[in-house]
Amino acid sequence: MLRLGRGTKIALAVITAIVFAFMYIPLFVIVMNSFNAGRVAGWPIPGFSLQWWSAALTNPAVHAAFLNSVTVALVATAIALVLGTLAAFALQRFRFFGQNTVNVLLVLPITLPGIVTGVALSNTFHSVLKPMGIHVGYWGMIIAHATFCIVMVFNNVIARLRRMNPNLEQASMDLGAGIGQTFRMITFPQFRSAFIAGALLAFALSFDEIVVTIFTAPPGVETLPLWIMNQMARPNEVNQVNVVATVMILLSLIPVYFSQRAQASSDEK
Repeated sequence: MLRLGRGTKIALAVITAIVFAFMYIPLFVIVMNSFNAGRVAGWPIPGFSLQWWSAALTNPAVHAAFLNSVTVALVATAIALVLGTLAAFALQRFRFFGQNTVNVLLVLPITLPGIVTGVALSNTFHSVLKPMGIHVGYWGMIIAHATFCIVMVFNNVIARLRRMNPNLEQASMDLGAGIGQTFRMITFPQFRSAFIAGALLAFALSFDEIVVTIFTAPPGVETLPLWIMNQMARPNEVNQVNVVATVMILLSLIPVYFSQRAQASSDEK
């Protein structure tokens, strides 16, 4: 077992503390400014007040943006679950020409800069599909989100499939179970935790996405990240933004936490 000296431990502790401070102090400032009694965000805050929470939580624009974010994330995640899982099974269970190329193409959307994906999809929607009479509208934004959500599901599911014992499925079918019954009782329970983890990560990624959304959202439609960006140009409304940002921080913790639990459960099997 590797043992670290006292000086090394202290140095690592200091570096870790600096990194965590750099990451989380700005978030702490946002949370504190959501309770700011003043009209302009700043530090230290002049006093505590719930006026901005009341204003943000009763703002119809915030409600509409939140509903759009949830709707897009849910539908994009549903699409990603189907396509990502099917792709994982196809690449893990079968051998075919161009398999490695398909694998790279599936993972590529998450590695590309968001602005490249956004510009490419926007050009396709407006310069190719629209002249053909195909107006994607709201669905265009959902499809754009699904392109990178698929990667989250695919990576989690295929990683679990590679560790599964195929003899269990073979034994099930040898005992008379059909393909559907074997999938329900043997296959799916083995990769269920990875499936759920991929879904939660995909939802969180879609819910917070802004770069691709800027280029693919139809006119007049705002998600929460878009609403935040648009409100930042209004200094007197920044504290409402801080309230929404605080809520998003709390909501984002939920899928990430359960995703980690599900992934840990998958690794134990």
